[in-house]
Amino acid sequence: MDSSLHEVWQAAAGSPFLPTIGKGSQFLVGFVLLLVGLLITGVFALNRSLVNVPLLGIPASLAIAYGTVYMFCAVGVYV
Repeated sequence: MDSSLHEVWQAAAGSPFLPTIGKGSQFLVGFVLLLVGLLITGVFALNRSLVNVPLLGIPASLAIAYGTVYMFCAVGVYV
């Protein structure tokens, strides 16, 4: 279990990091997530009830949050 930093570095060199969403498509994914989040937020605003919070409110806020992060990463502003 005692690995030296050099051994860890050598092991990591054999497996490069491949992101799930490529650099060229981050802006598109972020923009679509933001649009979906804003659309769901509008539907939630029309019918606010306790039932709609887990069905619409939480997914809308997650879509807006992840969309914002992907848009910032696509333009080079890292959060």
